[in-house]
Amino acid sequence: MNQQRPVIGISVGDLNGIGTELIIKTFADHRLLELCTPLIFSSPKLINFYRKSIPEINFNYQTTRDFSRVAPKQVNIYTCWEEEIAILPGQLTEIGGSYAIKSLVAAAEALRDKKVQGLVTGPIHKKNTHSSSFNFTGHTPYLKHVFGSNDVLMLMTSENLRVGLVTEHVPLRDVAQLITREAIQSKLNILRDSLIRDFGIDKPKIAVLGLNPHAGDEGLIGKEDEEIIKPAIKDAKHSMLVFGPFSADAFFARGQQSRFDAVLAMYHDQGLIPFKSFAIGEGVNYTAGLPAVRTSPDHGTAFDIAGKNKADASSFLAAVYSCIDIIRNRQEFDENRRNPLKKVGSAALANVEDEKIEGNLG
Repeated sequence: MNQQRPVIGISVGDLNGIGTELIIKTFADHRLLELCTPLIFSSPKLINFYRKSIPEINFNYQTTRDFSRVAPKQVNIYTCWEEEIAILPGQLTEIGGSYAIKSLVAAAEALRDKKVQGLVTGPIHKKNTHSSSFNFTGHTPYLKHVFGSNDVLMLMTSENLRVGLVTEHVPLRDVAQLITREAIQSKLNILRDSLIRDFGIDKPKIAVLGLNPHAGDEGLIGKEDEEIIKPAIKDAKHSMLVFGPFSADAFFARGQQSRFDAVLAMYHDQGLIPFKSFAIGEGVNYTAGLPAVRTSPDHGTAFDIAGKNKADASSFLAAVYSCIDIIRNRQEFDENRRNPLKKVGSAALANVEDEKIEGNLG
């Protein structure tokens, strides 16, 4: 594997959404090819369809069906299908969803089999992807299944905020019964390990939000905060720096997120509403806890602007950068773990050099 230029797999998402437009806009900037080699799991016909709607962009690629023939410093398309299919930008169709899954399955299997070193996924729509053959509510549970992981964490990341979720895409009425000490402890462990290995934070500080308004007001507004969340935090304090539970509204209103390396929210909107407000269109969805790296933009299919050359690629570009950064952070972390004397020795040499400089100055 080329550590300087990893091969990044790209799934296109819903064929009628903005995913393909984002991919074209992102990789039309050839400077990215100095950082990674993109491998888009798609069809040239799909790429050409959307390329016509962005006439100002010059987008070139080569096609392959052989992982050994992926060309560095080029955009590569791994051809997943060749047949003619109906592409109807802005419409929710069965074809749009089923071919999104074709792309995702091929890309995820390549990631699992180490044919690519990272994966960035285009947005899908749960309405036309969930079926008896794809019985998953989204990318995160599917990738957990592909890798056989015991648990994973949906972690939203940006330059100024990281928010993990205990529960993901479940109805609000079901959230409370899914909040258990075991679930919180598992998510905290994944979050701590990811902050250390994937983000290079030696001693991460984690905040945990309460479930109920005012974090339960000491049991007056629901019992979960007192009976489940507080004991889970107490248990976790033996192995990490974790604090809470905090009342979610006051926590963000007072800017307390800036004091922590990450926040663990209890449910989807509790975490994602403040996250998307602070991330300002450049947020990334990262699946922590997998043996491989997967990121995605923090938005959906945006059918209302699909095919109109109006999509902003900022979040998709951030997802590509994050994927590359996490791959490099993992490589550095694993290398230091394999050879701890190397890191210690480098630090010692640096100290000797500092002493020499100070001596010369003195």
